[in-house]
Amino acid sequence: MPGRSTAPAAPTNARGEPGAVRYARVLEEDPGLGDGLDSGELATANEFARVAVTELGAGVWEPGSWAASVRGGYGLLLLDGLLMRRVRIGDRVGVELLSTGDLLRPWQREDAVSSVPRQLGWQVLEPCRLAVLDLEFARRISAFPQIPAALIARATGRSRHFAVNMAIVQQPRVETRLHMLLWHLADRWGTVGPGGVLLPVKLTQSVLAALVAAQRPTVSAALRTLAQDGRVTRTSRGWLLHGAPPGELQSAV
Repeated sequence: MPGRSTAPAAPTNARGEPGAVRYARVLEEDPGLGDGLDSGELATANEFARVAVTELGAGVWEPGSWAASVRGGYGLLLLDGLLMRRVRIGDRVGVELLSTGDLLRPWQREDAVSSVPRQLGWQVLEPCRLAVLDLEFARRISAFPQIPAALIARATGRSRHFAVNMAIVQQPRVETRLHMLLWHLADRWGTVGPGGVLLPVKLTQSVLAALVAAQRPTVSAALRTLAQDGRVTRTSRGWLLHGAPPGELQSAV
């Protein structure tokens, strides 16, 4: 049986400092993590899967110093919101978009010793809630290996999605890159409705330009073309995609 259910570690605020303590049952917040459990196991695991939750407001995020127990655990699970990870090498920037269900470990620095100097940064594009899956959480759910397996699947899925993003950026036409990117993101976070597929993330033209490695004026022109062709509509809730995804995307995945 799992260990005694103790209180999770306190969360921290956007600057990495102690913040107000909030708690949640992560299997209720993210039911997909419990897909491998039967009904009896799920009820028991839910009691042990209580975690601290930290909230981030929009703007630059500096993870700062995290408690040793957090650094030794699984990491931070993004419950909702939108994060952008930025890597700068010289005057070139690569970015990664993260949202609901993604697992991250912002303190993990494989590039601490690197032959290629780089700068890393995080930006909160939409307010986020992060579940703190610390070392104590790992101990409490140790009797339910299906949960760690699901977390590993999340980390693997994140790397695969990023590989698709890299393939999309290699497309020669910016218009094609944008169309493919929006459909790829919609596969992850979109919902199907009568008017098309809604991607409920409010990506600015500057963020889209970074994601497809293009200049903002070029992205603006490409978006106008996609809108005039009836393939994409910008709404107050995000981006509405019409018709079928581009054929290139099918081969990319």
